[in-house]
Amino acid sequence: MQTRHMSVLQNLQPGPQLNPYSALELIKPITWFPPMWAYACGAVSAGVETNSQIWLVALGVFLAGPVVCGMSQAANDWCDRHVDAINEPERPIPSGRIPGKWGLWIALAMSCISLVIGYQLGVWGFIATILAVASAWAYSAEPLRLKKSGWLGPGLVALCYEGLPWFTGAAVITAAIPDAKIIIIAVLYALGAHGIMTLNDFKALKGDRQTGVRSLPVILGPRLAAFVACVTMAVPQFGIIILFYIWMGSSIFGIILSCLLIGQIWAMRKLLLNPKEKAPWYNRTGVLLYVIGMMASAFALRSLEAGF
Repeated sequence: MQTRHMSVLQNLQPGPQLNPYSALELIKPITWFPPMWAYACGAVSAGVETNSQIWLVALGVFLAGPVVCGMSQAANDWCDRHVDAINEPERPIPSGRIPGKWGLWIALAMSCISLVIGYQLGVWGFIATILAVASAWAYSAEPLRLKKSGWLGPGLVALCYEGLPWFTGAAVITAAIPDAKIIIIAVLYALGAHGIMTLNDFKALKGDRQTGVRSLPVILGPRLAAFVACVTMAVPQFGIIILFYIWMGSSIFGIILSCLLIGQIWAMRKLLLNPKEKAPWYNRTGVLLYVIGMMASAFALRSLEAGF
């Protein structure tokens, strides 16, 4: 009788509760910066006065960062829970701080919210949001799970973190397809970001090897993968500098971008001495110079669009 009574009481106990702080950790606020920054770069590069449309810029930045990027992080952690149990068991899902299927429900709910907000940004904003949401699931979820490829996975993330938000920021603010120069610069920065994403894979090297994720550090080894990442980051920026010299002649923007690239090459030399140890350091130094160059390029494009 006592055993049955205890069983009834256990059945009446509430299910696993979601901790809001763990949910915030799941969507990783630290990762929101790149797409938010790229969207802002796109809005600046369009050459349009944004004071009267500041709400479009603010809404787009919010969508690109906390909503779409946060959703992609939740989806990735849910689909990667078995990998994270090896690499980072302290993360919210493998540690049990996000219980049951809460990680999946959060990712699905945020996917829907992303589409609702994207619809408010007009046709270009809505199309871009659909592409971003679809790409996030294609990257993480079976059967596609493009993150298994060391080339396609980082390329897709780089496109969605840098190229697509830049294009969207310019398209939304002008309500039209951006100028070809804006698209070219956005694409080149997205190509360069492939190297940044490759460096980000170093922290998951052990788990990727055990679970069959063929990241570049896995298939090439840390040293060669780091070298490929450095070349991938540097070559598009060199192309951007050349293009601005062609479009603008000798200008302060070309000088700034050249100095920023030289600083990155200095940091790359230190990175290549010990890639596994220095990758986090490079993300705090070389990548910072990279994103500063993005905004400098946005203002250069703004000058071109304004005819200065």
